[in-house]
Amino acid sequence: MNRSGRPGRRGVVREVDVDRALELTRAGAVLIDVREPYELAIGRPRGALHVPCGEVETQVPRLVPDRSRPVLLICAAGVRSRIAAETLARLGYEEVASVAGGFDAWRAARLPVEGPDGLTAEQRERYARQIVIPEVGSEGQARLLRSKVLVVGAGGLGSPAALYLAAAGVGTIGIVDDDVVERGNLHRQVIHNEERLGTPKVDSAAKTLAALNPSVRIEGYAERLTPENVERILSRYEVVVDGSDNFATRYLVNDACVRLGIPDVQGAIHRFQGQVGVFWPGHGPCYRCLFPEPPPPGTAPPCAEAGVLGVLPGVIGSIQGVEAIKLLLGIGRPLVGRILLYDALAARFTELEVHRDPECRLCAEGRPFPGYGGASSCCGSSR
Repeated sequence: MNRSGRPGRRGVVREVDVDRALELTRAGAVLIDVREPYELAIGRPRGALHVPCGEVETQVPRLVPDRSRPVLLICAAGVRSRIAAETLARLGYEEVASVAGGFDAWRAARLPVEGPDGLTAEQRERYARQIVIPEVGSEGQARLLRSKVLVVGAGGLGSPAALYLAAAGVGTIGIVDDDVVERGNLHRQVIHNEERLGTPKVDSAAKTLAALNPSVRIEGYAERLTPENVERILSRYEVVVDGSDNFATRYLVNDACVRLGIPDVQGAIHRFQGQVGVFWPGHGPCYRCLFPEPPPPGTAPPCAEAGVLGVLPGVIGSIQGVEAIKLLLGIGRPLVGRILLYDALAARFTELEVHRDPECRLCAEGRPFPGYGGASSCCGSSR
């Protein structure tokens, strides 16, 4: 910074500290942020224009045609902004300066920062690599922060789904499970640990998710879903991720989602095989369109007998998380009318197309809701 505290003149690049930079912008200087677009996810100085460093030579003359007007350049730490300032000085800009310390120093000094959609600086920093995706963006991230997802079962499928939904910034996550943590769960239910044996799974899951992302609201339901409570619980949420491993719960969740009009992201696993499908009322078939009634008790082997590869729930549960986020953001092509099958031994994905049954006793057009029929449980509450 020169003695007058003004940007350097006639091609001489000076540095100004962030406090002086703020004063100069308030006095009429133009502040230009030369970071890359993805870096802006954590915010930028209030009122700053954005021109990536590589485009300064072509874009700044268009944005600031008056070359006598003071121009300040800021980047992340003060290196690229000096290069950009030298470029403008060569172009004949009379008063050019680089902001020392860059945006890091700007934030450290708690100077005004702006960001889209009310995201805090901490949120913009946490979700920066997600916000930069065009299909998400700052608006999509803000949408996720307002969203509510219910995860049925804090087991093998619910664990990765809940972890990634929390990491992605889904604002409210409900978890329903009436079971407690057992040692036999730990090879696949990665949301729990050895220290929590005997702890209700909803409490264990809540602790893990809170440690991962303290800003997420966790709502736990240490109860088994029943016809009496299913609508009370599900009606609070926009999307349901079903990680249950018994037919009673799976059919109950499907039926309630049809009645309430909520998308149901179902997952299932068995030994080395898994599958995911999205049953979205009004947009495709429901689960009963494929399987009108649950199989007779005893025809499906219990989980303890059939077994499951510990890594497999991570694959399927993560895909369930992806599908939930797609539904929340309204992006991509959800697995509606399709079942994605995964064979881990063959390392092969297969897609099965499924159609709505016009005679479905549950979701056929014009058919009244038949009520919640019973189904025998075939296993525990969560895979």
